[in-house]
Amino acid sequence: MRPIAILQHESTQGPGVLRDHLDRHDLPYRIIAPAADGSAPVDAAPFSGIVVLGSDHCVNETLPWIEHERVLLQDAIRRDVPVLGHCFGAQMLARAMGAKVGRNICPNIGWSEVWITPPAQQRMALPRQATIFNWHYDTFEIPAGAVRTMYGSHCLNKGFMRGRHWAFQGHLEVTETSVRNWCAAGRAEILRARGPAVQDETQILLGLHERIANLHRIADQTYRAWTAQLDRPLFFSLGRAAAYA
Repeated sequence: MRPIAILQHESTQGPGVLRDHLDRHDLPYRIIAPAADGSAPVDAAPFSGIVVLGSDHCVNETLPWIEHERVLLQDAIRRDVPVLGHCFGAQMLARAMGAKVGRNICPNIGWSEVWITPPAQQRMALPRQATIFNWHYDTFEIPAGAVRTMYGSHCLNKGFMRGRHWAFQGHLEVTETSVRNWCAAGRAEILRARGPAVQDETQILLGLHERIANLHRIADQTYRAWTAQLDRPLFFSLGRAAAYA
């Protein structure tokens, strides 16, 4: 099976429970660091799927590696190589599909409730509501031909899907450790941020163990459904007659 490309941009925003899921199901993957390397692959053919994680950058920045990622995702869409976008990755997928990405009405940092649409409930076996972890300032329009999968009180478009390509304006992949590390690294940023959807560090870490456990159940259902779509090699067992024909 071709590996899944995982595009990681920040040390605090790793694949987390997604990586655990892939390891548990013996699914090969390759972690790529476009921001650190200054470039990204532009050909989707070597991969069975592409995962794009979060970033401190904006998708509208004119950086070579961001342009490379856009070309890669457009190639994946053309070849129907499944894409899974988290936060920045969701915005990149929306942009690759021709949708606009811009500032949300307010920053969204911390835990917030989202409502899950019937198509996503059916396709991903998800409940009607969930609490997910967020850290973003931008939002995307729903691309042409896609359907909204999640929506929130302070950010309408929290997710979409179009065929085998899925995007989430949030972080399903985080672990208890990664949230703590992210808060420590972003402490000054949290203090500067203002708005009704911004939590402080104390609020983010309150009941963290239980929140992460609940989020992992949502993530497991989502990752299970997304990886089930990946193309796998077919193996044929040849009988003795066929083998010697």
